[in-house]
Amino acid sequence: MFEFQATHTRHGKCLIVAMAIALAAVAGAPHAARAEAPLVDQLEDLVLKGSSQEPAEGFASYYASRFVGKRTTSGQRYNPEKMTAAHSSLPLGTIVRVVNPATKQEVHVTITDRCAKTAFHFIDLSRAAAKKIGLWGKGKIKVVIIPILEDTGKEPA
Repeated sequence: MFEFQATHTRHGKCLIVAMAIALAAVAGAPHAARAEAPLVDQLEDLVLKGSSQEPAEGFASYYASRFVGKRTTSGQRYNPEKMTAAHSSLPLGTIVRVVNPATKQEVHVTITDRCAKTAFHFIDLSRAAAKKIGLWGKGKIKVVIIPILEDTGKEPA
């Protein structure tokens, strides 16, 4: 199986899809082409659902229990059972896919709050979201942050 990594630029999404299609064609063997097809489908879905923001590697932590019931920047009260998060720069209301690359677990959260600006990408997850990606009890982990939709007005399930 082929592995590749591309830098993310404004045109990088199209480049990634084109590379995946080319790799599937170059593999030649019927089983290799079938193995690459789901990857191509996933990348095409990401391009179709993508926002103007680019994916980024960063760190994730989770809200401390003292914030339960406190108002977030969006005006909503923090509920640890909802799939929400805080980020320093993504627009409020943006739905973000957060992936734990070590376990491939992922969660979709809505940005409802702000966290401190840092020199690196950082996201602060609700307790339910932290549990879903295997972060709960670990303090912080490396994640991939992928903005999906902006200002949809509805929360992910």
